[in-house]
Amino acid sequence: DGGGTANKLLMQFQSDIINVPVVTPVIKETTALGAAFAAGLATGVWSSQEELRKLWKEESRFQPSMSDDVRKKNWDGWKRAITKSMGWVE
Repeated sequence: DGGGTANKLLMQFQSDIINVPVVTPVIKETTALGAAFAAGLATGVWSSQEELRKLWKEESRFQPSMSDDVRKKNWDGWKRAITKSMGWVE
């Protein structure tokens, strides 16, 4: 949602680290869009979720490309960093 989805390096890394495709929408502010969609459904602007699905457009798709060995090394490093940061602030 928002600024992070505009960062192609971040989106590719997320796809790589979770090993699934990551899809970004044309409209980046999906939280605000979801609120608008919910309000519109409630007030009759749109009559169905199917109508809303037709409004959603894909902008980019990022496919995992990281090897299993590199993925494991990065994931293990992330877990190590989290463990070291615990208790940092009281």
